[in-house]
Amino acid sequence: MASTTSLVSDFLSFLNASPTAFHAVDESKRRLRHAGYEQLSERDDWKLEAGKKYFFTRNYSTIVAFAVGKKYEAGNGFHIIGAHTDSPCLKLKPVSKVTKGGCLEVGVQTYGGGLWYTWFDRDLTVAGRVIVKEDKAGSVSYSHRLVRIEDPIMRIPTLAIHLDRNVNSEGFKPNTQTHIVPVLATAIKAELNKVPAEGGEEDGGKKCTEASSKSKHHPLLMEIVANALCCKPDEICEFELQVCDTQPSILGGAAKEFIFSGRLDNLCMSFCSLKALIDATSSGSDLEEESGVRMVALFDHEEVGSNSAQGAGSPVMIDAMSHITSCFSSDAKVLKKAIQKSLLVSADMAHALHPNFMDKHEENHQPKMHGGLVIKHNANQRYATNAVTSFVFREIAEKHNLPVQDFVVRNDMGCGSTIGPILASSVGIRTVDVGAPQLSMHSIREMCAADDVKHSYEHFKAFFQEFTHLDAKLTVDV
Repeated sequence: MASTTSLVSDFLSFLNASPTAFHAVDESKRRLRHAGYEQLSERDDWKLEAGKKYFFTRNYSTIVAFAVGKKYEAGNGFHIIGAHTDSPCLKLKPVSKVTKGGCLEVGVQTYGGGLWYTWFDRDLTVAGRVIVKEDKAGSVSYSHRLVRIEDPIMRIPTLAIHLDRNVNSEGFKPNTQTHIVPVLATAIKAELNKVPAEGGEEDGGKKCTEASSKSKHHPLLMEIVANALCCKPDEICEFELQVCDTQPSILGGAAKEFIFSGRLDNLCMSFCSLKALIDATSSGSDLEEESGVRMVALFDHEEVGSNSAQGAGSPVMIDAMSHITSCFSSDAKVLKKAIQKSLLVSADMAHALHPNFMDKHEENHQPKMHGGLVIKHNANQRYATNAVTSFVFREIAEKHNLPVQDFVVRNDMGCGSTIGPILASSVGIRTVDVGAPQLSMHSIREMCAADDVKHSYEHFKAFFQEFTHLDAKLTVDV
């Protein structure tokens, strides 16, 4: 069993390797391969074997991993933990080049429901994916590559209080179009630092000036990205870049009990579920008595509604279940049976009780840090939990002496949602919504308790190990 210290250290490594959803998938892929999981392609026919472990990616921002039990038969259930790889952020616009007041700025779009004021006065950079043109011996191809600029290359400065005297009394209310525009450089310094073109002609010559006037992005930014990829700027065909904080994720607090980081929502649940699956399938005996399929699905685009080809609103999960089932039977009816024997744990971070805003929580439902996973309830189906699925998850916690908490939003407040209701309604799978408690959700810098990382990991691992036997004892629709 992993110690809290080693687990937290591993989690911090995962966070620091994952500035974007693409990087999170890349890091997950690396870990799965190291654990003996075989990569599949959705473009190919699958040939699966009982007792083996597999994964596939979609758009390189969603990843699904699964292990088939040695005793699996088509029609048996799937034990799934679903989470998401994306977080609120600022994404570069298709034409990001902005020049104002003698400064080179970068135009961005807001992605998701971020606390955008927290992005001011931070040391920022960019990361994402790039399509690069490669010409080898006259043969042209296009590669998909990830990039991350380590240095802080931009910043969104706040306005001095001397020019905004009422900011503390009236609140800081930035305009997302005009105020949230990162500063890349001053125009004069960028001009002085232009790189000479081949043949000695300055990059600011007539030909290059004409090209840059048509450019969608500042040449300085393109040069930085190209250098990181060891290619030329004109070999970059397209990219998806987002603004990132350069401050690393760390263990903090006077008692070293907190994790301070961006993207805890929802990389914390992504990490805990992935590690639980890997560790619950690591030895040769782990799948010997398993008659179901253990699965983790980490989706993109949860923060914007999941309606994309790689979001939870897409067919990606039912496609995976169908592919797996069909490898063991040609009878299409067995998939319907499998769904009714399955359970999804929708894992997305929960709201911990804030000591300075205690009135924001319902008095009988106040999840606290260090208190274990939170089971989320909502009568209006903003969460998919019901008595049956809550019982299953709570029973597993009790057997393994793990703490568990409950959350329901106040009646006079709106309730957020998760991938849980989306998948429950589209697939027809039993679902429980859970999450580790955290503070500062959707800030550029969030916090959670180190103990809850361990509680979550152990609870998820126990779910994979226990569900088949527990579900066999549970009778509902008879």
